[in-house]
This record gives sequence, C-alpha cells and structure tokens, in this order.
Amino acid sequence: MRKIFAVAASAALVAALASPLFAQATTTLTGEVVDVACAVKKAPGGKGLDHAGCATACAKKGMPAGIMTADAIYTITGDYAANSNAKLIDFVAKRVTVTGTVSEKDGQKMIAVTSLKPAN
Repeated sequence: MRKIFAVAASAALVAALASPLFAQATTTLTGEVVDVACAVKKAPGGKGLDHAGCATACAKKGMPAGIMTADAIYTITGDYAANSNAKLIDFVAKRVTVTGTVSEKDGQKMIAVTSLKPAN
C-alpha cells in the first residue's frame, strides 16, 4: 500500500511541475496579413500592395491567411479564420498587430488570434 501511495504521490508531483511547461502563453506579433501559399511560393512577389488583389481574392475563398513577420509566417487559426477569413479581409496586405496563442505543427507556425489592430 505504501508503494502505491508513493508512486501516486510522485506522479501527482511530476504532473504539477510539468503542467506549466505545456501551458500556451499569449503572444503579440506585428506583420503583414498575407495569403500563406502566395507568400511562401512567390517569395517577395507574394506580399505587399502589388499582391493585395490576389491575396484578398484568395482570403475570400477561404484560403489560409497568415501574419508575415520578419522571421516567419504564422497561419491564422480560430475565430479570425472563420467564415472565409471574414474578419481579415479589410486587413489583407496591411501591417497589423495581433495577439493570440502560438502553436506549431509539422514545422508550420500558427496563431489563434484573439485580437487584431492596425500596426502603428
């Protein structure tokens, strides 16, 4: 009985200490709202005002939109990506500041955006 209690207590201690490691922190990013596929495939041609029309058309079709920062592209997920990116359309090809939870799957960075505003 003592061994079972000791094992259970040890497991509870490990779980309590490890849980902060798995908690996702809120992050703020500033960058341009882009069509992810164009930004990746067309390199410098897949962003900016010259590409705004194409990126807007893709966003309206529900294609993945993202935030292009200086070091990465974060695919936007969650409420801001719902309904064919309805909340993002007015911000395509513009600099914004977003807040949300960052995750990564198969090398692709994502952000579940909770707030978005034009960047200063």
